[in-house]
Amino acid sequence: MYMYKANEGRYDHAVVRRAGNSGLQVPALSFGLWHSFGDDANYGDSEKVILKAFDSGIFSFDLAYNYGPGSGAAERMFGDVYQANLKPYRNELVITTKAGYNMWPGPYGNFSSKKTLVNALDGSLKRMGLDYVDIYYSHRFDPKTSLEETATALDGIVRSRKALYIGISNYNAAQTKEISQYFKELHTPFVVNQASYNMLNRGVEDDGLLQTLKSENKALIAYGPLAEGLLTDKYLGGMSDDVKIHWSNEFVIKHGREELVKKLNELNDLAKNRGQSLAQMSLAWLLHDPTVASVVPGPLRLIIWKIISRRWPTLISPATN
Repeated sequence: MYMYKANEGRYDHAVVRRAGNSGLQVPALSFGLWHSFGDDANYGDSEKVILKAFDSGIFSFDLAYNYGPGSGAAERMFGDVYQANLKPYRNELVITTKAGYNMWPGPYGNFSSKKTLVNALDGSLKRMGLDYVDIYYSHRFDPKTSLEETATALDGIVRSRKALYIGISNYNAAQTKEISQYFKELHTPFVVNQASYNMLNRGVEDDGLLQTLKSENKALIAYGPLAEGLLTDKYLGGMSDDVKIHWSNEFVIKHGREELVKKLNELNDLAKNRGQSLAQMSLAWLLHDPTVASVVPGPLRLIIWKIISRRWPTLISPATN
């Protein structure tokens, strides 16, 4: 019977960063299970790439209730891999999940009320076979629920020992500043905001979110660091009209796809002059800022594989602006 045993040298070349001034440490590159892991995916392939990541020093796995496709699918698949292989290494792993987007029918299947957040986490823990997650996120701001209720619910989840740290995701600077004040009053271990950030999408700079997190000694975790494949060599030769772009990056085609492809090739030329690929330069550019604790590539299974099949720390060496 096959028994997985982790690579003993998995931390020899790992790049580990601290989330603000907290005790939470994460690999510079986290493993995102957004859209290519779940019921429609080949389990063997999924298991292989997850274990390869851990063997390479990537010990943070980013999930959400609605990741799949199909709510709960990615968590079920990850839970199967965890139970079969990674359970003996639980103390080393940072496993995170989120609640707030399209989880189940009815009014409580979205946003960030106390009932929604508590019920969602119970479901996530059951699917993954976990007693707790390392970071539990409110996946999005709830315009009809007070931030005080959301903060109090998340604080209660930590006190119930179902999460060690709290995060928020897709909250702007003003929302982050307000909920952070409630967390301070409650003494909640709030550590990170996960937001879309890449070389094409610099909204967290324009909004002031990056500076807000920096001033409060909190971290940013950047999802979509490669803009769902735009910041790779995939589209340097052109982009068809049927290419779908995540809502957080849709604005990058406002001047047309041809103009975007031209810009990507200009960035690629810059990367080549630096001895890097476009993807390498894009990750290094993000990690130049110490406020960015980690980057989370999305459904780019092949790109993740390429990164971790090499010595991935060399791909995210410090870059200049």
